[in-house]
Amino acid sequence: MIKKLLLCAVVLSQFAISCSSDETEPEKEPVTEEPTKEPVKEPVKDLTLAEQIAALVKQPYSALTPADQKVKLEAEANEMLVQLDKSKSSSAIAAVENLNILLDLKGVDIFNGKNDNKVEDVLNISGVYGVYTWNNTAKSWTKTESTTELKFVFPAKKSQTANNAVLSAKGVSSTVKVELYDGYNGTKEINDNIFLPSSSDATLTIDNVQAASFTQTAKYSSKNQSPDEFAYKMILNDGYTWEMSGKKAAENTSKAALTYNTKNLISFNIGSSASIDALIDNDALVQYRGKANGLIQLMDNFVIIADVDLAAAAADDAALEKSLVRPTNYNSPTYNTDLSNYNLKVTEGAVANFNKNMKLILVSKKDGTKIADIVQHTEKEEGDYEAKYYYAVNYLKFSDKTEAEMGVYFSKGFEKFETKFEDFIKAFNK
Repeated sequence: MIKKLLLCAVVLSQFAISCSSDETEPEKEPVTEEPTKEPVKEPVKDLTLAEQIAALVKQPYSALTPADQKVKLEAEANEMLVQLDKSKSSSAIAAVENLNILLDLKGVDIFNGKNDNKVEDVLNISGVYGVYTWNNTAKSWTKTESTTELKFVFPAKKSQTANNAVLSAKGVSSTVKVELYDGYNGTKEINDNIFLPSSSDATLTIDNVQAASFTQTAKYSSKNQSPDEFAYKMILNDGYTWEMSGKKAAENTSKAALTYNTKNLISFNIGSSASIDALIDNDALVQYRGKANGLIQLMDNFVIIADVDLAAAAADDAALEKSLVRPTNYNSPTYNTDLSNYNLKVTEGAVANFNKNMKLILVSKKDGTKIADIVQHTEKEEGDYEAKYYYAVNYLKFSDKTEAEMGVYFSKGFEKFETKFEDFIKAFNK
């Protein structure tokens, strides 16, 4: 039965096909199709810093409990800690750290005066030459004259005695001349006069293999040490890259990022309306400090939004200082009580200033939610003191109005993050 049905289906299908092919359709006029026009795409513009902050501030607060948020925050921060821990094995970092140790042990003066220099000075000079080789026996540097290069030859590790690392640098002078403090001769200060570089670069090699490169550029229009634009980049062959850049204008901008194998570990994007040149002339003029805002991003997710009124904060600090008088009568029977009250008012004033003028919010980019505001409270120091002392403590303030002290909220593993990051940057004393 099934076979018959299948046979009928085949016959009917063939009949239908033959009938449709026998039908003749009227002849149609050829149709000329208009060419399809692609829609014009407007170029995608990057959001300004203010627009990025405005978009993040509009996000709702997370519905997660503080305990659940803690788990997510710790996981992200500890992932970053794992990446930073890898810097322990960085040969480039070890070499730069050892160079700093040797320069502390026996300083050199690349300015031909009496100034003891650090590693960062190598990138901040131009028109200075010489080859400095570490003499491990004498524990000193041997200088060889050169008219083409500035070079340091030294052991790559603290445990080594053989000179297998070379840091060489060169720079192009700008027209900006500044004084660099060089010491005191008993009657007056001695200063070196140098021209700041408009560009400089340095290369670190270990065992004849490049381990790191450093580049720096700057543009000046004013005659002080503050560049209108600058850029700095450090690349380690171990995978780390540290970049900074800035531009001085009516709206100053500054960016920095630390990455590992192109993955963001921490980045900063800061803007301010401070009048830099005016502050260099007189940093006590609070009206020139303006306002600042910024984003601090941890890994690929968590962001701290900062909105700071620098001018108002400075004015409030000055007003607080004028309003308080530190007790000086040590023989007074109420001296310790008076000092305790003074200490309390100083810290409470600083905390009130922070909460008023510095708005900080922790945001989760992945979830599209705000996690908590960052606020401060005054707490008393522990200890058996005759007078009481106080300090400011950072708290996370959640949407349900509950608060958690940041040092308690995060685990010990998270607290180590700041130390690890500081250790990484400290290696370059920069």
